Amino acid sequence: MPIAKLARRYAGGALLLCVAVLSLTPGAARADTILVMGDSLSAAYGIDPQAGWVALLEKRLGSEHEVVNASISGETTSGGSARLPEVLGQYHPDIVLLELGGNDGLRGLSPQQMQVNLAKMIERSQKENAKVLLLGIEVPPNYGPAYTDAFRDVFTQLAHDYQVPLLPFLLEGVDLDTMLQDDGIHPTAEAQPIILDNVWSKLEPMLTPSTNTAG
Repeated sequence: MPIAKLARRYAGGALLLCVAVLSLTPGAARADTILVMGDSLSAAYGIDPQAGWVALLEKRLGSEHEVVNASISGETTSGGSARLPEVLGQYHPDIVLLELGGNDGLRGLSPQQMQVNLAKMIERSQKENAKVLLLGIEVPPNYGPAYTDAFRDVFTQLAHDYQVPLLPFLLEGVDLDTMLQDDGIHPTAEAQPIILDNVWSKLEPMLTPSTNTAG
């Protein structure tokens, strides 16, 4: 996986606020409410929101499941941790997908503090009886082996400590040469089905059976 290219492609810059709640067919029975707490990788930054992996997830699930996308471009684990209690109280999700940490890593923030923030989010979610799926990301090797190893270990350790499933690398299989937008940062619409398949491999076993769920 060409992780080294992530260094320049995940450069800073003004990022767009994007909070979207995906609609349900009126009157449909709801097997699960699924909350996505993420950053620009889940907020469909720079592409049609309906082409993003979260919208594609809603289509794959069918109308019996509700998908709430509370992802914000530029979000850190600190910001997500601060927002989560209100979002949990509003939507009462059955499953929480945590896709945060990339911006912490790109800013060189402490992996230890990132772990504390994500742990709080897991604990808050579990206190509300929600299942949690961790969606991991990696930082490029030019950050140095000590930092990259510590960053990666955060997700592994959290998954172990809280007994939650982990997708180690959200962008596994995405070609970083051909599937990034012109900004060299964000995945294109063509990359979104790959991301969805990565998430689906871990999410599917967590779902309540639904007659409307598509494979």
